[in-house]
Amino acid sequence: MTAPSPKAWNVVVPNGSAVEHIKDRSDYLRGNLVEDFLNPITAAVSEDNVQLVKFHGFYQQDDRDVRLQRQEKKLEPAHSFMIRLRVPGGELSAEQWQKMDAISDTYGNHTMRITTRQALQFHGIIKFEMKKTIQAMHAAALDSISGCGDVNRNVMCTPDPSLSPLSAEIFPYAEKISEHLLPRSRAYHEIWLDEPAGRRLVAGGEAEEVEPLYGKHYLPRKFKIAITIPPYNDMDVYANDIGLIAIAENGKLQGFNVAVGGGLGMTFGREDTYARLASVIGFCTPEQVLKVCYHIVGIQRDFGNRQDRKLSRFKYTLDQYGLDWFKQELNTRLGFELTPIRPFEFTTTGDRFGWSETTDGLWHLGLRLEYGRILDTETQQLKTALLEIARANLCSFRMTGNQNLVLVNVKPEDKVVIKGLLKQYGYEADASHLSGLRRNSIACVALNTCPQAMAEAERYLPDLITKLEASLDKYSLRQEDIKIRMTGCPNGCGRSVLGEIGLIGKSPGRYNLYLGASFNGDRLNTLYRENQDEKAILSALDGLFASFASTRRTKESFGDFVQRTIIAAA
Repeated sequence: MTAPSPKAWNVVVPNGSAVEHIKDRSDYLRGNLVEDFLNPITAAVSEDNVQLVKFHGFYQQDDRDVRLQRQEKKLEPAHSFMIRLRVPGGELSAEQWQKMDAISDTYGNHTMRITTRQALQFHGIIKFEMKKTIQAMHAAALDSISGCGDVNRNVMCTPDPSLSPLSAEIFPYAEKISEHLLPRSRAYHEIWLDEPAGRRLVAGGEAEEVEPLYGKHYLPRKFKIAITIPPYNDMDVYANDIGLIAIAENGKLQGFNVAVGGGLGMTFGREDTYARLASVIGFCTPEQVLKVCYHIVGIQRDFGNRQDRKLSRFKYTLDQYGLDWFKQELNTRLGFELTPIRPFEFTTTGDRFGWSETTDGLWHLGLRLEYGRILDTETQQLKTALLEIARANLCSFRMTGNQNLVLVNVKPEDKVVIKGLLKQYGYEADASHLSGLRRNSIACVALNTCPQAMAEAERYLPDLITKLEASLDKYSLRQEDIKIRMTGCPNGCGRSVLGEIGLIGKSPGRYNLYLGASFNGDRLNTLYRENQDEKAILSALDGLFASFASTRRTKESFGDFVQRTIIAAA
């Protein structure tokens, strides 16, 4: 198939989606946000600005638990905003952690949440305090630019320094790539930080070009990049538009295998939407990686679908025109060819918990968090414990792509202090007391705030796992590492289709049950049963756990067992 003109992104596409027209008239993401956020009549923003604020890093939401009651009282929904930090590689200093904790209490709902993209987000911020929130983030040298929207989003990287002696060399590439692909519009700085407006008009009254990569209309949809260090695939690298797989030889970084076209979201009722794993296409050196990422983004900008946002992700562009066409187009833009793929192997997509040491004598502590939510409860004050650790400046903080946290660069003499603080506030640092299923679980926010959610996820999965643990105990599987993931809709935020057990919400209390993804993240799962309630889910998995315990092969993972005995057999 012949590709369209690569200059189409400079003008609004005929029959383009509504969002394309919003971007076209936004004056490089400015729109009328200033006026809208000063409007005292409503806690919401206009329909256009609901889309536009995503580029500034936040989403408009409302409390769906009280939506019907407020409708009955003729009140508007209980609107608030979720804002998401841009944190390449997921790292925050102790000082930054303290300031983020303060933001969550001053402007948010007294919680913070680690996302599956290794970022931190706040919930419950009202419209009239958004500017203060962003200015408080800025005071900590942080921003939310590209946290959402049709741009490259937070760049992920394997966070645990103890997993590879090359971690210190590889980790900075997350920041380098993020900065290289950052939008250049100053709208964020003008609107939220009161930076003086720059000169945006040239002779003749035409707007000067302020987006050398993205242009006036940015990308057709969101774009995601992750770096991972074999044998650990803790970033689920194949789920990304660009996956960079670090390759080392004789203890030296050689470069990165480049994978393209991953994406997990789909739409119920549309068979032309689907999950796709990224295809590994070649190898580049460290000196080439920024240019490779830049031009891959440029190809998606030029050729991605701008009419139907359901088909606008990079995976559909690749499948429409083919990998051979894409590689030729990329080589032309680069001026060189990627070299052959270097050998690598992945063993797991999971995180490592507990203490580990690196060759520099520093220690790192992997903490299991329940779906990234950092809060205080009656039984466990994790939020306070982490704040006290930050106040004592005992470590830096790195968030993981599995919604967990690594305390990094701990001096040997400070280990006992951290242990004591965690114990004092009721947190058990050693995750071995948790079942393997719970240790390896992921859930999206879903209800009550996500507007896309069809069913619960974060609030429900802990209870479901408790009930599943009864089956695990019955078959002596409690410590078996089994990856379970739940999302409230099919958009893929919790990477459910890469779970050995995946649950995707269809309606309140009912889920599609997917099975059979690989333990190392290189195989999607398959729809097993549709529209299941809790009783049906528990029954189905109990039977599968029984078969797995009695007939599995040596060292066979649950996903491989299901794939071999049920999916492949069918």
